[in-house]
Amino acid sequence: MTQRRLALLLAGPTASGKSALALALARRFGGTVINADSMQLYRELRVLTARPTPEEEALAPHRLYGIRPAAEAASVAWWREAALAEMERATLPILCGGTGLYFLSLTRGLSAIPTVPEAARAEARALLAALGAPGLHARLDPETAAQLRPGDSQRIARAYEVLIGTGRGLAAWQRDAPQTGPAPWRFAAIRLDPPREALREAIAARFNAMLAGGAMEEVRALLAQGLDAALPAMRAHGVPELAAVLRGEMAPEAARERAILNTGQYTKRQATWFRHHQLAAPSEAHIIHARMADVAQFQESQWAEIFAFVEKRR
Repeated sequence: MTQRRLALLLAGPTASGKSALALALARRFGGTVINADSMQLYRELRVLTARPTPEEEALAPHRLYGIRPAAEAASVAWWREAALAEMERATLPILCGGTGLYFLSLTRGLSAIPTVPEAARAEARALLAALGAPGLHARLDPETAAQLRPGDSQRIARAYEVLIGTGRGLAAWQRDAPQTGPAPWRFAAIRLDPPREALREAIAARFNAMLAGGAMEEVRALLAQGLDAALPAMRAHGVPELAAVLRGEMAPEAARERAILNTGQYTKRQATWFRHHQLAAPSEAHIIHARMADVAQFQESQWAEIFAFVEKRR
C-alpha cells in the first residue's frame, strides 16, 4: 500500500514566530508555505496581519496569502478546499497559522450541520444588533461559547442560529456529525508555545512596528470601502481600535494600548486551544517552548532537532 504524503502543520499563537520558522523549513526542504490564518487571507491587511513580506515570499513559495477581498468573508469549508488544492501542488506542504479550526478541518474533517431555517437566521441577526456580540455570546451553549471570542460577532451569530434552528449547539454538531472525513494526508505538527512574557513583549513591539509601517493608512483605506462592520476583516486585531481613532472616538495612545491588550488576550486563548486540541498523534508532534524571534537566534542544536523531526517523517 502506498504511503500517504506528508503535510506539516505549523501552529501557535499570534506573534510566536510561525512565519519565520515556516520560511526556514520551506527553504531547507523545498516546501511550500500555505496560509492557515483566517485574517492573513485578506489582501487589504498585509501590515496589520503581519503577512510575509514580498522579500520573504520571494525566498520560498507562499500560497493563500492576501487572496480574498475584505468584502468577502471566508468560511472554513472554503479554506479547506483551497488548501487541499495547494497541498496537491506542493512537494512538502507547510500549513502555517493560528486558526485552529482550519487545521482540524484537515485532520478531522467538517461537520454536517442541517440547514438552518431563515427565521432562526433572522432572529440571530436581530439579537446581535440588539445585544451586541458579548450579549449574544452569553446565550450560546457553554461548549460552543468556550470556542468563540465574545467579540467575534459573525461566528457568534452563526452559532446562535444553529443552536435555535437545530436545538443543538454548533460545537456538538462539529464533534459528532462529520460530513467530510480527514484529508488523505499524513500529518505531523510543530507547535510554538512560547512563554507568556516573551509573547507580550513581542506583541507590543510588533504593533509599534505596524504603526510605523502604515497600519493607520491601511485601516483608513479599509474604512473607505464602507464595509459591514461584522465582516471578519473589520475585526482583525488593531482594526477596530485604529478605526476608532480615525472616527475621533479614541486617542491614538489609548488605541495602541487597547489593541496590544486585546491581542495579548487572544493569544492566551489561542495557546490554551492548541494545548487542548491534538493536531497530530503525540509521536508526530514537536513542541517548541520558545518564540521564533529570529532564525539566527536559535542554537544549532535546536535547529538540528527541528530538522531531524521533519526529515524522519519524509
